[in-house]
Amino acid sequence: MMKKIYYILCAVLVIACNSPKPDTPPTVEPPKLVSSVPADGSVDVAAGDITIILTYNQNVFSPRAGHSGVIMENAVITSVEANLKNVTIQATGLQKSTAYTLVVPKGVVTGPTNVEAPEVRLTFSTVDTQNVEQAALCTPNPSPEAVDVYNFLKETYGNKIISGAMAKVAWNTDEAEMVYATTGKYPAMNTVDYIHLWASPANWIDYSQTAFLEDWWNANGLVSACWHWNVPTAQGASSVAFYTENTAFRPSNALVNGTWENTVMKADLAKMAGYLKLLKDKNIPVIWRPLHEGAGNIYEYQNGTAWFWWGRDGGAAYVALWRYMFDYFQEQGLNNLIWVWTTQTKDNAFYPGDDYVDIVGRDIYNQTSAAANASQFSSIATTYSGKMVALSENGNVAKISEQWSSGAKWLFFMPWYDNAATTLTGHEHADAAWWLDAVANPNVITRDEMPSFGE
Repeated sequence: MMKKIYYILCAVLVIACNSPKPDTPPTVEPPKLVSSVPADGSVDVAAGDITIILTYNQNVFSPRAGHSGVIMENAVITSVEANLKNVTIQATGLQKSTAYTLVVPKGVVTGPTNVEAPEVRLTFSTVDTQNVEQAALCTPNPSPEAVDVYNFLKETYGNKIISGAMAKVAWNTDEAEMVYATTGKYPAMNTVDYIHLWASPANWIDYSQTAFLEDWWNANGLVSACWHWNVPTAQGASSVAFYTENTAFRPSNALVNGTWENTVMKADLAKMAGYLKLLKDKNIPVIWRPLHEGAGNIYEYQNGTAWFWWGRDGGAAYVALWRYMFDYFQEQGLNNLIWVWTTQTKDNAFYPGDDYVDIVGRDIYNQTSAAANASQFSSIATTYSGKMVALSENGNVAKISEQWSSGAKWLFFMPWYDNAATTLTGHEHADAAWWLDAVANPNVITRDEMPSFGE
């Protein structure tokens, strides 16, 4: 009988041990900070207004009751907003060359089940983006008008941003007129393109017809120019191209006497110098941006290539070509140029050097995050700390008011043209809403607010 009871008890114990346990509540992890913009320890943040983005590993909330706990000494927190995994914090009043620590106390941010995120401390420092070390233009003996414009640019940089427009295709003020029709204001700068140098003069394009640029300058507008440099697609060809994939032209051969590339280069530079002299003779300085986007996407991913022929042979050949152009134009007496080099970032091998560049530009498309644009600005301003930094081309980017508030203190901005557009409604790169926002911003300079140069 005792054995029977013993076996029954053992069986009960075995069943009990193997029976499913009651569900235990899962451990709920608090939100964990994954990254931030700016990154902790950054030393390249622009002064003024800033947008700080904290990214967590899960969706988060930020009850308004805790917002007053967010502090950043010597700055003012203006808003705290949570959306999905991001907490966006707006702050204003940041001074140049100053260290800051943002403190987000425990509980200001919570997870989906109200589990409190731990305290966040984010430390960074601002730079003096107005500290343009270059005391004078890189052009020897620059024209008085070029000096006046350059001094105005230096005074403006970091304080306000100059508005600009791109000529539709090549040689006009069509886009600027569309801006005026929508906003009642003209952009301060109009940019033209010598893309059809190979054809000019012709009944459809003639770069000697400069009356509209003279009128623009006399109305206190700035004149800017770029050059999509078309070359023969092959030796002796009548067809031309500027994309690397469409031409056999090698920049590494362009400076070698006796090559067909050298013959083409010298002829084109002589023709280009002649057209630029027409503006010099009218005392019009030109914000000159040649050989733009030289690196293309070489540094963006494996097997990346240069978009344009002038970058196809790498940084050394590109720099040699830039310097040859610079020196040749000096020999031709072109002292009215303010030289803009366009960076693709991570492409310092393509940088012509401080003695050959006045302004560093960046072309940005399809980037609607103001914080991302500001991050690029800060990075470029740090890498080329002695130069002013401009948004030399843009299309479908964050509104200028948002970029400025985020710390993107570009010297100027210039949306690319939309050849199919007759108004800004539905414009491919900068529509009516984008321009209305820009013109309404007190930090944006339009043509009516420009000084008169050369007086």
